[in-house]
Amino acid sequence: MSQFSDPNKTVLGANPRGIDPNRTQAMIGGVGTMPIDPNKTAMTGNLGLNSNPFGGGSPVIVNLIPGRSATMANGPGREQFLLEIKGGDSVAANVGFGASTRTPLNLCLIIDHSGSMDGAPLQYAKQACSHVVDLMSPNDVLSIVTFEDTAQILMPPQRVTQKDMVKQGITMLQPGNTTNLYEGVVLGVQQVMATVDPGRAARVIVLTDGEPTAGIKDFESIINLAGGIRERGISATFLGFGPDYNEELLHAMAKRAGGSYYYIPRPDLIPEIFRTELDKMLSTVARNMSIEVKASRWVSLRAPLPDNGGALHLQDLERGSTITQVFDFEFPNHPLGWYRVAEGKLKYDDLASGKTEVLDVEFIIEFTADSKRYSMPVDARVAGAAQLVLAGKAVEKTVMGLKTGMISNADAVRELQKTQALLVSEGRSAEAREVTMALQAIQSGDKGGAEKTLLGTMLNLDQGKSR
Repeated sequence: MSQFSDPNKTVLGANPRGIDPNRTQAMIGGVGTMPIDPNKTAMTGNLGLNSNPFGGGSPVIVNLIPGRSATMANGPGREQFLLEIKGGDSVAANVGFGASTRTPLNLCLIIDHSGSMDGAPLQYAKQACSHVVDLMSPNDVLSIVTFEDTAQILMPPQRVTQKDMVKQGITMLQPGNTTNLYEGVVLGVQQVMATVDPGRAARVIVLTDGEPTAGIKDFESIINLAGGIRERGISATFLGFGPDYNEELLHAMAKRAGGSYYYIPRPDLIPEIFRTELDKMLSTVARNMSIEVKASRWVSLRAPLPDNGGALHLQDLERGSTITQVFDFEFPNHPLGWYRVAEGKLKYDDLASGKTEVLDVEFIIEFTADSKRYSMPVDARVAGAAQLVLAGKAVEKTVMGLKTGMISNADAVRELQKTQALLVSEGRSAEAREVTMALQAIQSGDKGGAEKTLLGTMLNLDQGKSR
């Protein structure tokens, strides 16, 4: 990632557009003067422009929206910015594949067939994998890894040209003994890395009950392994089958890998889930996405906190999807004028060109003494996104309360109904449906199923992803 300028060095000037954009600016004008549009991202790169050398529209469109047009000068303040990252048009699907109409895949299915998967969980997993095979094309590369005591390659990476033979191999899987999840994931990632192609969407799908009983079993090592998947430019989906799998482990793996997590309680949900996941894979325009934000010395960044003190890693971006992040800043007493309070760098791999792009994002706001301006209501878009962040925290609190017995089922239902109403009002229909499933599970006495479902809701809200 390119180097930041020094955000703690202030440069005064009457014309902010004429100042070196790579240096921190205090943009001086009369009170109420707007030398820049605060609803657009200030930039020094090709932000929101088409970086695709093959033509077509922009693969990534970025908007930065302040909660208010101005904040209070000469006194402590707190403001939020909403960063919207939208998936635009891309011709990634056509690069090097003639008549292909979507992004080709480099996919590995990692299937748990240990003894704990015996019965319905393994049957569900087989159905899911056969469904994936049906949805793939001859342009896609597929590999299959299975694991129990040890991991094995059921099918090395190859084009999907004989679907019936592949599905037959999957159906012949029989339950084994212990669960070596770590080795299975390692071997699956190796298959994807063996056929790396910048024009393909690289992904692993892990199907398991999520309870490691062989090989490396400690939680921290397995979570770190999931983080390594992302570092290699591979996306990940984790599917939990059966009533007894370790949902905390799969949720944590998905979060560290920047991927997806699903609870599959019954087989009729498999087609919908896989249509969703395959649609994501087939329309990916940007991957390995991260945002690094460096606040000025006099500014405190409250949230979101970056991963391990560095960049905040984001999910892959598909056409038509949006990733939102709400950045919450606190300011001390500050004089009048326009100031850059933080600067960010958005980094991603453009799937069409195979290049890594870096876009500069500047957080700029006016400090004013006009109480009418700094007391204005927060922009509805920013307020709504901030409410979704709080909804995610509310779901997390409910899950922990259910697990520890600190809240009753009736209290959990009441809290989830509030969250469901908010999700519906903000257009988050997928998460609202998940909360509905959790409510039904609680009311039928399946508290464990509710917890498993809600962990997926938590992850989705935390990642800020929507379509």
